[in-house]
Amino acid sequence: MLQNLHVKNLALIDEIEVEFQPGLNILTGETGAGKSIILGSVGLALGGRYSADMLRKGAQFGLVELAFTVEDEAVRTQLEALDIFPEEGMLILSRKLMEGRSISKINGETVNMGVLKDVASMLIDIHGQHEHQTLLHKKNHLALLDVYARDKVESLKKSVAAAFKEYTGCRKALEESGMDEKSRKKEISLAEFEIGEIEEASLQEGEDDELEALYQRMTESRRFTESIAEAYQFTSESAQGNASDLLSRAIRAFQDVEECDEQGAALYGQLLEIDSLLNDFNRELSEYAKSFEFSEEEYYETENRLNLVNHLKAKYGNTVSDILEYCSTKRERLNELKDYESYIADLEEKYRQSEKKLKKYSDALSKARKEASKTFVEEIKQGLTDLNFLDVKFEMRVGRLEGYTSNGMDEGEFYISTNPGEPVKQLANVASGGELSRIMLAVKAVLADKEDTPTLIFDEIDTGISGITAGRVAEKMHMIGRSRQVICITHLPQIAAMADAHYLIQKQAESNMTKTEILFLEEQESVGELARLLGGAKVTGKIMESAAEMKEMAKREI
Repeated sequence: MLQNLHVKNLALIDEIEVEFQPGLNILTGETGAGKSIILGSVGLALGGRYSADMLRKGAQFGLVELAFTVEDEAVRTQLEALDIFPEEGMLILSRKLMEGRSISKINGETVNMGVLKDVASMLIDIHGQHEHQTLLHKKNHLALLDVYARDKVESLKKSVAAAFKEYTGCRKALEESGMDEKSRKKEISLAEFEIGEIEEASLQEGEDDELEALYQRMTESRRFTESIAEAYQFTSESAQGNASDLLSRAIRAFQDVEECDEQGAALYGQLLEIDSLLNDFNRELSEYAKSFEFSEEEYYETENRLNLVNHLKAKYGNTVSDILEYCSTKRERLNELKDYESYIADLEEKYRQSEKKLKKYSDALSKARKEASKTFVEEIKQGLTDLNFLDVKFEMRVGRLEGYTSNGMDEGEFYISTNPGEPVKQLANVASGGELSRIMLAVKAVLADKEDTPTLIFDEIDTGISGITAGRVAEKMHMIGRSRQVICITHLPQIAAMADAHYLIQKQAESNMTKTEILFLEEQESVGELARLLGGAKVTGKIMESAAEMKEMAKREI
């Protein structure tokens, strides 16, 4: 859930920090107090569009941080698939906003916007004032059904997607296989030439790397040989005096001292050891020098072989392995071309089998969706009744597309009638804005236990409703809050009364500056805010009594 919100230097916000609670969190405040700024700040932290005019006047940067506790195992698994790992169960999403650019981080590590949005979608779902309009697009209806029926359709959807990929691959291969006799012979001739060229080279795995190293060694052998010869001369060959001869003289000179005392014997032993090491060094240096002895013929052969390998690389692949793989693929293609009729027949059979498999999985998916749609519709219908839709009729029609897709062959659409005696019609053509908000709330309530997203934010979803309907919406909000964290911005006292945690958003003027702040309200303060929502600017004693009674009734319903 969203545990903490920290915002700095955005619009009217100087700096605020809010600790949210489990269950239903309610935010209220007067018009213009900055409720939309709070929601906008959350949206920015989750990857929303940013412009420099969002910064507080005079500020060099803005900052939004969201701290989440991650307890759901399914969410953890999804995060780990993106290499995101909560630290001690916490995940902190932050976005620093500067002139013309922003920096996003997760647990202190910089991430790109794509990763930020992917992670955000797993943790929080923002349902803004216009979000209900997604119901106007029927393509979203089938997606909602799939969320509801995830346990029944998820594996089938994966099977359909895999079968569709195989089907499209077979179809493409068959479509591209058509050629006349002249083209076939031309391709055979080219394949035979390429295979012959590669086979004639008799390439060995890793040969290119070995040749490169050997050629480099040969190219630099002259410089190395001179250095080695000079070192060898100083250690053992120079007639004017070399290390080996000089060391032998030192040993002979020190031989008499060796017999005098223990210290002399020890020093003499060291001389003998040095002499032995020098002899070993000279032998190894001599062998090392031989490894740089190359004839002109060897150099020429290595250079020509390397040129041949590089020539083949330029035509067939970046490595010898790539070239050999290319050759193998060409042999297969040559066999196909030489027995072309059998090849086409095989492609046609593979295409038929892939279509048969795709149809099988698509039909199974359709069946599962249609079965799930019955209970899905019934639960939504009950939710609509709970939200004061009287005599509502609600249907979902799952139809058939003309062709296959990676999501099966289905299309789904909601139909509704909100008036007695009226036939059901397409949802997009019937429902008003206020009705759409309540319908979306009913859908969200049905999906509350199906979706993994642990936090839901509703921004004034109650627009255009009042009275009994407002009370029903409040009950539904609280019901969702039992299984998920809900954060709701509202202006209705009926909804605010149901709060598990109530926050007041208000503006303060200080030193010719206006700033927005958020206050957590204790129970009596919450009653006072309910009274303001009930009575407006003038709050009387009776209004306070009504607010207290509303709060008490909400407690009993909870």
